[in-house]
Amino acid sequence: MSGFGFLLIIVAFVFLYFVLVRPQKRRQLDQQRMLDDLQVGDEVVTAGGIYGEITTLDDDGDVHVRIAPELEVRVARRAIAGVFTEREHDDPAPETGAES
Repeated sequence: MSGFGFLLIIVAFVFLYFVLVRPQKRRQLDQQRMLDDLQVGDEVVTAGGIYGEITTLDDDGDVHVRIAPELEVRVARRAIAGVFTEREHDDPAPETGAES
């Protein structure tokens, strides 16, 4: 009977690994890859919801982002939440179908 209980605990840990730990590691790797691939000219959104264009990448981990024509802010690289591609800006909202 104790062998079955031990096997059940092992199966539970394996399940938790595949449901919780592995996807979290994948998200962290994707985030790090995105931060490593930042380039001047990329349009980004910060964790605080500020949209802008990267103008300078510093060696100390800071990014200068233009958020208005005459306004740049310095942001920590790890505060960049996402990068926009040209395709995301050019595609209009999808049509909903037939109109009545």
